[in-house]
Amino acid sequence: MNGKLDRGGIARLIAGDIPPGSYVNLGIGQPTLIADHLTPEQNITLHTENGMLGMGPAATGDQIDGDLINAGKLPVTELPGASYFHHADSFAIMRGGHLDVCVLGAFQVSGTGDLANWHTGAEDAIPAVGGAMDLATGAKEVWVMMSLFDRDGTAKLVPRCSYPLTGIGCVTRVYTNEAVFLLDAGSVRVRATYGVPFTGLASRIDVPLLPPAARPRAGDKPAGRPG
Repeated sequence: MNGKLDRGGIARLIAGDIPPGSYVNLGIGQPTLIADHLTPEQNITLHTENGMLGMGPAATGDQIDGDLINAGKLPVTELPGASYFHHADSFAIMRGGHLDVCVLGAFQVSGTGDLANWHTGAEDAIPAVGGAMDLATGAKEVWVMMSLFDRDGTAKLVPRCSYPLTGIGCVTRVYTNEAVFLLDAGSVRVRATYGVPFTGLASRIDVPLLPPAARPRAGDKPAGRPG
């Protein structure tokens, strides 16, 4: 257990967890920060739904090109070999199962992996689904990057989403400022906590949580091998 993570810390953690050689889409908002923490050695190809493969980190200063933006309209760089294509082809990549991982923001995630990230249901809220539904159903892995609690202290990891759903049973990991959660077959295991003990975390969330798996101790023999 370390101190709570800031957004940069969460982004760095996710970047390190993406398998080498993956094709990845980063959702609008917090997930765009992940691009700044990927390394060339990982050989990650970033896809943006407005029609680009090979997106690099955020553009700054003289790097900024007004015609080179991500889906959130933020200026980005391009890596060697980057390509551009029609919006329809971009969505075909998303819907066709060609993305290994997508990382999305969320208003709520349920313990069974349901995702709500496009509308809070409030009358004055502006719904913005974008390509989230396509990503939630088309990507092989759906990870969420979000703060764990709202400003009023309400947990965003819930037994059942009260907001309109984006996808059903699609989320496999949730990265937050206070913990990382692994979702599998209706169970939620805490991989690690940050700035809060497991017991304190479990007392604030209505979803049953499994504690972090015990790490093998030095000298322990792998299961199944003769002594």
